[in-house]
Amino acid sequence: MDTKCLDLNLLQTLEALLEEGNVTRAAARLRLSQPAVSAQLARLRALFGDPLLIPAPRGMRPTAKAEALLAPLRDSLRQVRDMLASQQDFDPASARMTLNIACTDYAQAVAVIPLLKRLREAAPGIRVAVLNLEPARLLAQTERGEIDLALISPDCAPDSLRARFLFDDCYVLIGRHGHPALQGEVTLARYLAQEHVVVSLGTGDFSTAVDAALAERGLARRVALSAASFLLVPEIVAQTDFVALLPERLALACRERVQLRECPLPLRRFGVAMAWHERSHGHPGLRWLRGELAGLMGAAA
Repeated sequence: MDTKCLDLNLLQTLEALLEEGNVTRAAARLRLSQPAVSAQLARLRALFGDPLLIPAPRGMRPTAKAEALLAPLRDSLRQVRDMLASQQDFDPASARMTLNIACTDYAQAVAVIPLLKRLREAAPGIRVAVLNLEPARLLAQTERGEIDLALISPDCAPDSLRARFLFDDCYVLIGRHGHPALQGEVTLARYLAQEHVVVSLGTGDFSTAVDAALAERGLARRVALSAASFLLVPEIVAQTDFVALLPERLALACRERVQLRECPLPLRRFGVAMAWHERSHGHPGLRWLRGELAGLMGAAA
């Protein structure tokens, strides 16, 4: 191979083509026209002496040589990007960039909103795109650069991602003001006798880890509603006789609408961490953003 014919743009095109498996999607990702990417693919095929991508029922699939190239190609481009990023001075006040962050609506309320307020003051040119957290897809999304940062339980973060603990929280029992079952001592028997709301993000399940813990004791509660959002729960509870368990940080922000009580069932505290891919670790803007979020959440250095 004549490496004098190979440049960084061609390698970035090759990376996009192999990851997307589609010329149109690769062109959109690279912000190039489809003919331009097709022309670069022809050059790459000539340079490597291999088709690299061949037609498949859905798009294109990589050849054996292309599959062998992808991992070292990613590593090489990551090193180049990190080297270039590390040489840049980052000025939050003049920065123009987008932060793609994946999280639940709970994390949006307790972490992303404070971060947005901070950015309006210190870095008004930084935009934030909030995406639904899908743990099963997170590693692939961060590898492709679709997500810069995820807010996730440390137990659920992929091992290959970098992570930093942010804060911990616990569940509290909430119900409408004046709810008769929440007056006086809330015993386990009284708790179980209520109709409950649970949060099941995108699955519609009526059973959670709490129900599994109860089942181990030979107990069960009556789940009347499976909600798709934490943020909906306080409003539902405030207008019904349903009760629910809600993370304390979120519940405290809703205490004018609902009353908070300690859950009579002992539950473990849970943690929230931020996770990111190695490819974005050295980016000065993202490094600054991670530091700001950690500071807002009171995370230890």
